[in-house]
Amino acid sequence: MPLGPDPYLVSIQDELVALRHELHQIPEVGLDLPQTQQRVLKALEGLPLEITLGKKLSSITAVLRGKAPSNGPRRTVLLRADMDALPVVEQTGLAWASTNGAMHACGHDCHMTGLVGAARALSHKVDELPGDVVFMFQPGEESDRGAELMIAEGVLDAAGKRVDAAYGLHVWSGLDKAGIFYCRPGTIMASSDMADFEFVGKGGHGSAPHLAVDPVPAMAEVITALQVMIARHFNIWDPVVITCGHVEAGVARNIIPETATIEATMRAFSKQAQQQLFDMVPRVVTDVAASHGVTANVKLTNLYPATINHDEGAALVAKTATDLFGADHFVEMANPMGAAEDFSLVLEQVPGAFAILPATPPDKDPAQVHGNHSPFALYDDSVLLDAAALLSELATRTLADAN
Repeated sequence: MPLGPDPYLVSIQDELVALRHELHQIPEVGLDLPQTQQRVLKALEGLPLEITLGKKLSSITAVLRGKAPSNGPRRTVLLRADMDALPVVEQTGLAWASTNGAMHACGHDCHMTGLVGAARALSHKVDELPGDVVFMFQPGEESDRGAELMIAEGVLDAAGKRVDAAYGLHVWSGLDKAGIFYCRPGTIMASSDMADFEFVGKGGHGSAPHLAVDPVPAMAEVITALQVMIARHFNIWDPVVITCGHVEAGVARNIIPETATIEATMRAFSKQAQQQLFDMVPRVVTDVAASHGVTANVKLTNLYPATINHDEGAALVAKTATDLFGADHFVEMANPMGAAEDFSLVLEQVPGAFAILPATPPDKDPAQVHGNHSPFALYDDSVLLDAAALLSELATRTLADAN
């Protein structure tokens, strides 16, 4: 029989749901999240936590000092939740929907609530913990590298020593029915980098292209050439993705523009493939442009490395989820996801793992629901208890290893 969530967590489930609904109504974007920070701090009031606020971002670092003796080296574990929302106008129709022009369309309200639940559950049994827990509430996950800023401000050493392990999770709108944890050893999510290309030619009249230097054909050929580059130069067992999501040129049908631009995203699943993109993409773009007599300006911006789970961390997630909820509530993923996550920056420095938690409402087909980042994305409240239970038990078992 599965162990089930901590009875204390079950007793506060309604409070967690109410907290998530409040957080959902006050979404804030980026690194500065004053309302969100204050609401999380209120939820942590009364707990035996040492709290530090971020200097360059609205982060919260809270340390819980376990009171049980340790028979070996005292261990410290970090649990993380991201806090920021997206600049998306919500269209879910929920009674507690956001109305401020932003939205927790990626479920970070669920993450914060789950981590608050874990903090309350672990505080409830602080006398039994033979080590310390660091709770990392992080703004700026959506492209702002908030994890990097928190690391620079000392979150990994907040308890007085480097954490021995770190765990986080991410809810998913779809993928499976709610409450089934997904994880895998090795790469679980892709790297993410930005590519910006500007093609500079010589504008002119659309009727006389021979008197101009048209940047549009160069731009169009680059889009195709990048896909050919991937197919002929990258290992098919270590794939990469380049998507040219925004292309722009010209102002009228009969004007050859002076410039054309591409904004693209690049994804990879290993450091080697990520570096190969940075090596090859500028050469392909500039060479194709030169063949058209056009100048190319290339800017590549590194965002996040691939999120790579450590084997022991992934194994602990699998065992803990299975013990708590049963074997039918855990899936070892066959392949990583193409989305990216800045918890990767934490896992580059300390062992641990990241898990995925589907949150499809019970009356919805996971294959048909709107995905993460959609203005229609829905996340079922039932996963709040699941997230809190998994995180608190991961911490408990990590600290128990000291004995």
